[in-house]
Amino acid sequence: MSDSNNPFSDTKAKPGGTSGSTFTGWIVAGIIFILLIVVSCLWVSARNRSSEMDELNSKLVDARKQAETLAYENQSVKNQTEALQKQIAALEQEKEMVARKARDLESEMRADLESKDVTISKLQGKLTVNILDRVMFDSGEAILKPDGESVLLKVASILALHPELKIHVIGHTDNLPIHNRYTSNWELSTTRALAAVHFLTEKAGVNPIRVGAVGYGEFRPISDNSTAEGRSRNRRIAITILSDELAGADAQSPTKSGTPVEAQPVMPESSTR
Repeated sequence: MSDSNNPFSDTKAKPGGTSGSTFTGWIVAGIIFILLIVVSCLWVSARNRSSEMDELNSKLVDARKQAETLAYENQSVKNQTEALQKQIAALEQEKEMVARKARDLESEMRADLESKDVTISKLQGKLTVNILDRVMFDSGEAILKPDGESVLLKVASILALHPELKIHVIGHTDNLPIHNRYTSNWELSTTRALAAVHFLTEKAGVNPIRVGAVGYGEFRPISDNSTAEGRSRNRRIAITILSDELAGADAQSPTKSGTPVEAQPVMPESSTR
């Protein structure tokens, strides 16, 4: 058998052959391809991590802003709470001061005025001086007697220490019909209240802006009109002392320039008798 036909015979590569170099080239290309894949994966991974870092940084910035906002709001709430606490304390102090002044006023009134003919009562925050008519006026008349003027001077001297308070002077009668120049007990009670108001403002130095007058006639009794004693108690002048809130918004009526105008006495609109 010839060597040319023997498949197991050694075959020597001929000089200038390309089979070895081709195989090597494929290996190099494969390695480069693998490296490209690895590099691509690393690049994608790095990019993803960069995006995650950017997202985390953004969240961190937002979290810091929220923390700063919450801290600011917390400080604002704290400041508001402190301000409200100060207001409450001031109001409590003012309330105590008002209550103390009211107690002092009541004590002064009782010490200087209270007698069998002058009584002091307090109801719903209103302090009232009740003066029986026999001290103030003759029967059926509306001219102040000296004893009545003396009582009103004492009232005015006490009220001078409390200029923030308002005064309502209220006239009351019993239910016996009247037979003189007054057409009804309503007119008599109103005229008596006005007489007291004029004395307080013109003789006793009370600022007119603080004072009002009203007459209720026989329609606000405090005792039984069927007895002489009850009728005597019902014939009275009541001086009610009020704060601005209790006196009402129309207690002081300033002009456009800011100067208060003189208060006008309150008159009943009509009589029901």
